[in-house]
Amino acid sequence: MQPRNLFSTFQKRPVLSIAIGILAILCLYAFFATTTTYEIIEYSSTWVRNYFGYFYLYLGLGCVLFLLSIALSPLGNKKLGNPTSKPEHSTWSWVAMLYSAGMGAGILLRAVQEPVYMQQNPPFKSDLQSNILALEFTFYQWGFTAWAFYGLFAMVMGYALFVDRKKVQISATIEESIKNPIAKGSIDILTIITTVFGLIAAVGLGTTQITGGLTHLTELNFGFKTTLILTLIICTLAFLSAWKGLNKGIKLLSKGNILATLLLLLFIFFTSDIYEILKSFSNATLAYLKDFIPLSLAIGKFNPGIDFLTNWTFYYWAFWIAWAPFTGIFIARISKGRTLRQLLLGVLIIPSLGTFFWFSVFGQSVFNLVQDWGSYNGEFNNVFTSIFIFLENYPMPSLLNTTSIILLIGFLVTSVDSAVFVLSMFTDNGKQNPSKKHRLLWSIFIFFATLALLVLANVKPNIDILSTVQKLLIITSLPFSFFMIIMAGLFLKKMIIKKKVPRNKLDI
Repeated sequence: MQPRNLFSTFQKRPVLSIAIGILAILCLYAFFATTTTYEIIEYSSTWVRNYFGYFYLYLGLGCVLFLLSIALSPLGNKKLGNPTSKPEHSTWSWVAMLYSAGMGAGILLRAVQEPVYMQQNPPFKSDLQSNILALEFTFYQWGFTAWAFYGLFAMVMGYALFVDRKKVQISATIEESIKNPIAKGSIDILTIITTVFGLIAAVGLGTTQITGGLTHLTELNFGFKTTLILTLIICTLAFLSAWKGLNKGIKLLSKGNILATLLLLLFIFFTSDIYEILKSFSNATLAYLKDFIPLSLAIGKFNPGIDFLTNWTFYYWAFWIAWAPFTGIFIARISKGRTLRQLLLGVLIIPSLGTFFWFSVFGQSVFNLVQDWGSYNGEFNNVFTSIFIFLENYPMPSLLNTTSIILLIGFLVTSVDSAVFVLSMFTDNGKQNPSKKHRLLWSIFIFFATLALLVLANVKPNIDILSTVQKLLIITSLPFSFFMIIMAGLFLKKMIIKKKVPRNKLDI
């Protein structure tokens, strides 16, 4: 991209220019006033969780019930696109892409660490066995609510794209009711900023985990330089994938990731206690379904206390909300030709059940492992090394751990390429197939922003920089949580009004 063309791109796209400018200022301030920035983020994120944590819980339950109501009502018959059009992507490709974008490396990061933590530190007293309670609460934090946040944005944005023929911008979902260009631009800019910070935090954490895994497996000192090289590799591969587009890049890589994940899952499943895994999966799933509403409201015996909620559930909910605009828009973009019912039930049920089975396989297997040891001494406390320690207890540990590292790289690449594609759609005037100049620009920016974050983390080892950036998402998720209510209300109002208008009066 020539400098003149680059300047022209910024000049013609004010949302791109302002977002990049704000991000650059924030990055520079964080770099030169690190301690002050850290204190502000720590205080603000704690304040948000303390004062809006329960609001997040109610919002999560409301999203699940709202989406189920839409899906099971006559409104669920509405197709995203022409009434006669078929889904643009097969179910297998669709699930692979939405799961890779929505969860990805997180399920490897927490596969054994979170179930063990929940077993060793039960969130509340229960008549359930400790392993079932641990899995139930893990399901709760990775299940319907997370995907409902994504699904809400996917539904509203998908309808705006393929029925109302609007641009790929969050502001397009409310532009019929809110005409102020500053308000609409602010929504899009906030979406971009939140997406970028979430992305660089994910890449920074992921590359750090891979470096830690390599060090643990080889007993060699893979240090900071390795992390930087991994970042360059991941961003380069993500750029190449995004450059090729949805069908030739992102789809193929997502399918490959899911296939490798399934192979790893099935290997652990068939080399572990199959009966115990299936029993735990069914019992924990039934308990989750039965207790979903009281869990979602944290009432009675299902209230684990403010400290536990603040450190776990509130944090998760804020994180899912922060990622919802980007992930939801990506899901909307790949859902053309599906009905709202197919979209919503598919997004809520398929990935949730897949996640439940994943945690059942790894969780019950690690429970059995700890039981065989006779005692637990914190072997799985470290979120970065727990999966590698676990796999060392299985046949062909080198192959399994190598596969895990490849999967971590693959999931990070699919997260970055999906984000690059969505960011490019945002800033290229809402085009569904954005200019390759924008894809190149965002790939470069994300690489250097992640690089700066890692350098800062290395320079300031006394401050957990990567965790701090994640906590920043908790702050930026708050305005999105209010926006979600407005967006859902306006969408429902529009759907009801359109349903009352005779079909021959509609031009969609």
